[in-house]
Amino acid sequence: MEMRFQEAANAFLATGRELTAFHPFPSARERKAYEQLPGELKERLIKQGEECLGYAYPPILATDFMAFQRTGNRVNYENVYFARRFSLNSLVVAECVENKGRFLDDIINGIFALCEESGWQLPPHNSYERNKPQEILPDATRPVLDLFACETGAQLACIYYLLKEQLDAVSPFISERILSELQHRIVTPYLHEHFWWMGRGEEPMCNWTPWCTQNVLLSIFLTDCSRKCGRAVLAKAAESCDFFLKDYGEDGCCDEGAHYFRRAGLCLDAAMDLMNQVSGGSFTHLYQWEKIKNVASYIANVHVEGRYYFNFADCSPVVGPAGVREFLFGKHTSQPSLMLFSALDFRRAQDEIYEEETYRLSLYYRMLNAFCYREVMDYDITAPVVHRDIFYPSIGLFISRNDSFCLAVKAGDNDDNHNHNDTGSLTLYKNGQPLLVDIGVESYTGKTFSAQRYEIWTMQSGYHNLPTIDGLDQHEGAAYKARDVVTSFDENSASISMELSAAYPLPEKNNSYYRKVSFDKEDNCITLTDTTDCKNVVLNFITYEKPTIEDSLISVGEAEIAFRGARLLTVETLPITDARLKTAWDHDLYRIRLAMSDTVFQMKIR
Repeated sequence: MEMRFQEAANAFLATGRELTAFHPFPSARERKAYEQLPGELKERLIKQGEECLGYAYPPILATDFMAFQRTGNRVNYENVYFARRFSLNSLVVAECVENKGRFLDDIINGIFALCEESGWQLPPHNSYERNKPQEILPDATRPVLDLFACETGAQLACIYYLLKEQLDAVSPFISERILSELQHRIVTPYLHEHFWWMGRGEEPMCNWTPWCTQNVLLSIFLTDCSRKCGRAVLAKAAESCDFFLKDYGEDGCCDEGAHYFRRAGLCLDAAMDLMNQVSGGSFTHLYQWEKIKNVASYIANVHVEGRYYFNFADCSPVVGPAGVREFLFGKHTSQPSLMLFSALDFRRAQDEIYEEETYRLSLYYRMLNAFCYREVMDYDITAPVVHRDIFYPSIGLFISRNDSFCLAVKAGDNDDNHNHNDTGSLTLYKNGQPLLVDIGVESYTGKTFSAQRYEIWTMQSGYHNLPTIDGLDQHEGAAYKARDVVTSFDENSASISMELSAAYPLPEKNNSYYRKVSFDKEDNCITLTDTTDCKNVVLNFITYEKPTIEDSLISVGEAEIAFRGARLLTVETLPITDARLKTAWDHDLYRIRLAMSDTVFQMKIR
């Protein structure tokens, strides 16, 4: 295991030099910087704060926390929990921009509302060991550091950094309360407890590691806490970054998908940037490490068009626009193509950005957005964005495109983070519109991350573009995978082939199920060929538009699909009623089921 982050931290600490103060953007007292913000941006930010004036922070009852343990519902608690934080952030930004004091009372109410919560962790995360049962209530004497406890710490630290003088003018007890809570809830448990996401040995990590680490670093280095423990925190955070990267392939592919890249790769960049700034540039060389550059470029490679991304696992096809954070990662890693992609999306989606959940939750991201706004908006976008065909061997993700089609095929195994049983599935867009789709995931419940996970329909291979073999769908686990994967790319074509039988719990171990997807770019045709000696095969295809089928011709959206070697069984409507799925799909989806009638099935899509 490479320990490059730890080596960079140790090299700096060995010099004995003092840590540099972290100054990512101006505090509210630096008025000239705020006066120079673009007028349209200031107007938007003040308006968002005005919408929260007089905000009555909703109470969080003990029974609200207990409801997850009792019912499995986590959304009701989260709606109240996040509403408090979203509103407080809007008020803080507006006060920083306007500087008239009219938002301060509501800000103080918000600070105390958060400080008086018994626990900052979410109920599904209320345990001290990984994959252990959650306690029904938080133990206020022993805080849990989960994603949102760390996020809350960063939020309060950012308020302290931005508005300390204004808050002290009202009462010094406000800032003292923030520091006291951060010491008890963030600093002490971080330095003296071990939470699984910190990393240890070969234990697998996920987006939790950089996400929590980033926010712990912000909690400490945006406040006076860094004076006492900054060096110890720097060393520990660097080690966690190495533990996170050990599970990433050299190709930089995020096995949790584009949505979680925002919590994985981008949080790694933020943590890295902070450590680099406070250590006088000791981590700069790591930005030219090919692995880090690949992590950064992933998000542009999986973009389809407009709001759509290639998705798999728990990822949605609509993950929110790229913008300042992606732009900065491109800048840090010297990749103008990523900066261009980010600047274009930032301009395209100005209204959408300010409603996006990641932006609303993080005060730090809001402030980065404000003070990088002009740089990103002024970036030269005259060059075209060039997407390249690519294969990510670490998870078996194949992507190819031309001016008409965007194609992705997922090989790999069924042991990804946030896994769905989707080995061998393909996703296809034509003219920027979804054609064959990956459904995504419904709102999280107690069942989502339990032993009953694969009882949920969206997790099952039968609800992906995959066969059901003798009534069996794929099975979860690293042993259930594609074998003999072969890819080919040239200027006018691309293809991927694989043996899929090992992804299924088939009683006959000698059965074969061979799938090949070929893309003839000159003929503008995609061919799917399945060859098998298995009996009773039903092919499933999930479509965005309602299909019309006549004989062996399927019309769906802007595409025509000709097939042979199968007969139509059913076309089912898949109702999209879940709130989370509705953010991606604006109407119901459809499942075509074809019974294979030969040893070879072939589908040509034009």
